[in-house]
Amino acid sequence: MSETPFLAACVQLRGSSDVARNLAVTEGLIRRAAGYGARLIATPEATTYLGPHARKIALAETVDGPTHARFGALAAELGVTLLLGSIAERAPGHDDRCYNTSLLFGPDGARLATYRKLHLFDVDVPGGVRFRESDTTLPGDEVVVAQTTLGPLGLSVCYDMRFPELYRALTDRGATMLAVPSAFTLMTGKDHWHTLLRARAIECQSYVFAPAQWGEHDDAGLRRSYGHALIVDPWGTVIGECGDHEGLALAEIHPERVAQVRAAIPVAAHRRV
Repeated sequence: MSETPFLAACVQLRGSSDVARNLAVTEGLIRRAAGYGARLIATPEATTYLGPHARKIALAETVDGPTHARFGALAAELGVTLLLGSIAERAPGHDDRCYNTSLLFGPDGARLATYRKLHLFDVDVPGGVRFRESDTTLPGDEVVVAQTTLGPLGLSVCYDMRFPELYRALTDRGATMLAVPSAFTLMTGKDHWHTLLRARAIECQSYVFAPAQWGEHDDAGLRRSYGHALIVDPWGTVIGECGDHEGLALAEIHPERVAQVRAAIPVAAHRRV
């Protein structure tokens, strides 16, 4: 991992079924973050489309499709490491489901990693959220740590954050930074969002980047996202947060902080199970 401090940015969007708007707002915020000097920029889950599921499947592209290639070109133009938090990836042989996929691009525009969401959001909270992501989405089957010029980045998406064993696997594979792009619901987010993300940072002694969707979406009242895009340091301190609007969470990252925290409390060496 590079020892040079760098600026990171997590994008917060109010996604919709208007793909052109989603792309324009996302690109504008990425450019703004790069203008501030951010070298690592991450967008949320469902960056390119958040709306009725049938259209999501119809819009799904391969990982090297034209919409995704646009972001690779943008990463190269700006010279940044860019995480496209998640997109709908076409699944060969499946007309009724797609993958929920993160794409990571390096400063040269090359795709560094592809991660397909492992844990799907099938929940029924009494008086609250009812959702079955598995009706339209296939689960991935691979734990992914990407080697970037800024350090090893462990990839995950939204509901994954409730499964600490995934993050232990990511850190066991060398991750010092963890990405959790999300569209976390308002009902669960107001109680669990900060707690879960800080817990993952503390137990993994890693930086956590959590770009987020925010606000009401135009999917027939099915979704309202909590927002509060976060950056958390390896001690569990929130060092960057976005308010209730589309925008950015920004924070300076000090890579040596990971080694300092891990040396002070060497939990990896103390594990008994």
